[in-house]
Amino acid sequence: MTGPRVRCVAVVVLVVTMAAGCGPITYLGEIRRASDAVEAARAVHADHYAPYWWTRATQYLHKAREVAGHADFQAANRFGKLAADAANVAEQAATTAAKAAPPVAPAKDEP
Repeated sequence: MTGPRVRCVAVVVLVVTMAAGCGPITYLGEIRRASDAVEAARAVHADHYAPYWWTRATQYLHKAREVAGHADFQAANRFGKLAADAANVAEQAATTAAKAAPPVAPAKDEP
């Protein structure tokens, strides 16, 4: 009778161990996605063209990293998703604003 019982306990321990390890793994993927989105927004000068969304994205990313330092990976994942969403909006808004911006006038030629 110890054979099936030992296997059952081993399966339960394995499932609990795997479930406990999912938080940090998901966090790493979410933070990478948010960081990539913030960098894409930075590349199109979202800090200039979409300052609200840019600030929102960077602050949520900062908060995600902060709460992950306290091992609250569920909150870190939520903040990472909010950061990625805001960065995507910032990138789109900056791209649109940059296209709509009037061209810079050329310097006046000297006579």
